[in-house]
Amino acid sequence: MQDASRLDELLACPRCDKRPLDRKEDRYRCGACKTEYPDIGGIPWLFADPESSLGEWRNRLHYSLQQLSHESQRLKSELIAENRRELTRKRLEQQLAATDRHKKTLRQLLSPVDVQSIQASYESHLAMRTRLPSDQGLNTYYANVHRDWAWGDAENEASLEQIRSVLTDNESLGNVLVLGAGACRLAYDLHMQLAPDTTIAMDFNPLLLLIAKQLVGGEQLQLHEFPIAPKSLDDFAVLRKLGAPEPVRDGFFLLLGDVLRAPFAGEVFDTVITPWLIDIVAEDLPVFSIRINNLLKHGGRWINFGSLAFDSPERARRYSPEETLIIAGESGFDAPVVRQATIPYMCSPASRHARQETVFTFCAHKQQDVDSPGRYKALPDWIVTGKEPVPLLQSFRTQAMSTQIYSFIMSLIDGKRSIGDMAKILEQQKLMSRKEAEPAIRNFLTRMYDDSQRQSGF
Repeated sequence: MQDASRLDELLACPRCDKRPLDRKEDRYRCGACKTEYPDIGGIPWLFADPESSLGEWRNRLHYSLQQLSHESQRLKSELIAENRRELTRKRLEQQLAATDRHKKTLRQLLSPVDVQSIQASYESHLAMRTRLPSDQGLNTYYANVHRDWAWGDAENEASLEQIRSVLTDNESLGNVLVLGAGACRLAYDLHMQLAPDTTIAMDFNPLLLLIAKQLVGGEQLQLHEFPIAPKSLDDFAVLRKLGAPEPVRDGFFLLLGDVLRAPFAGEVFDTVITPWLIDIVAEDLPVFSIRINNLLKHGGRWINFGSLAFDSPERARRYSPEETLIIAGESGFDAPVVRQATIPYMCSPASRHARQETVFTFCAHKQQDVDSPGRYKALPDWIVTGKEPVPLLQSFRTQAMSTQIYSFIMSLIDGKRSIGDMAKILEQQKLMSRKEAEPAIRNFLTRMYDDSQRQSGF
């Protein structure tokens, strides 16, 4: 049993920043803003808006489980086709059985999130996109679970070695925070091999942490891997046995939350580690770097590890390694110790798809305090509270018109009309000329067709 008081000393309310949080039975409560934070399968759920974020994850996870159901139906329909080769039929049967078992296993793992309470249809989920980062769902980083706990030690040891390579001061890591911990193998290895006082592994994906909780606690799991490019017939769905080398020692905590509204007091950590994170967060790096500064004690270290594949729509925010180091200096850190190395990345023994990744690792010490940039807001208040008028933005006007046109096009699909027939009707309705309508309808139907054919597996 972990001593939760060690975690309590570090926490603050992610909604109003006040501390301490009161622990009562299976949840935390902020006495200042009266917000209650639930416990999900033994893991504190410390999002700034706990009810909304939990509902959002329930919807997204429920949708992903329904995608697996649709995948099963697709496989069944392909199996009943005539003239299938024997090996093809065998492969489809294996994939169908694995998909059904996988869905059952995931449903059990996700029971603490209460996915079963969601009743929305598959089509409803498609229409009502939720507000977590749009690329985050049940299968996001799912392969990392197998990389961390089933494929062997090569990648995990290479990652830990990069962290070791920038630790040149021989000082204790003290209280460590791993932001964006994913499936938690790096956080586990750090805690077991580098002996910090306390390690908090935080992520916002409940599936990854619910799996990690069982594994670091000494349990084993069996989960299917679905490789991108299977090496052989038997590699399309591989049942893996996952387990940690040994149960994690005391002082290791899992926590669900948002790195941009981290639920911690200021200046309480000796070390903050950001693995594969700074280039994918929604916030601009100069602002996010200040948030890291605010979490660290004076003299504390920021260790960054991973890629620098910034993919912001703004070209100015796609930083080079040189710019990244300058930003760290402008955020109150000293000149970092830097290492770059090429290491194996996502090399499944069952997949032909694998690569080498040149990772950029640095360790920078906090030299001075920097004023907080204020609370991060992912959405405007008129969306969050639902009490203010929704502004009639120009983008909304454009989308409304497009939606009306697309809805009208869908109403014209009757199994008899051609694209030309539908374009003629749009022209008659004075929505657009026939010359404009034909390519617009074709593009729309192409997207619809591609969506209907897209695979939903892992």
